[in-house]
Amino acid sequence: MPRRKPAPSRPQRRKDPRRDEPREAFRCVGCRLDVPVAAPGTAHRNHCPHCLTSLHVDDRVPGDRRAGCRGRMAAFSVTVRGDGEWLIIHHCEACGVLSANRIAGDDNALALLRIAIRPLSDGRMPVSALLAL
Repeated sequence: MPRRKPAPSRPQRRKDPRRDEPREAFRCVGCRLDVPVAAPGTAHRNHCPHCLTSLHVDDRVPGDRRAGCRGRMAAFSVTVRGDGEWLIIHHCEACGVLSANRIAGDDNALALLRIAIRPLSDGRMPVSALLAL
């Protein structure tokens, strides 16, 4: 049986510098803090590192800024890829779309953990059932 080549990892796409003028920061729609665009660990900062709130600006590709909704996206959940990288699941409050965004190196660790342990505090599902998974 022939050996398969490992699938090459796709690099993250860079934002087209001709589309937008470079910005230094943006104002968060959740906590109203100024957020720097440069983020460690990702090429497309799209959420606030303090409250993890985002805007619905990307359509299919990170950094494309083609979504017409422009609604507020609340951090809904977290998930982990097979390689151990964490992703934030955002829910658009305007159109209901779910999207996964990579965490950045300067994201608030306490806010991420609060979202991760939220199912444990939900009274509808017993903790023993979650721990048995």
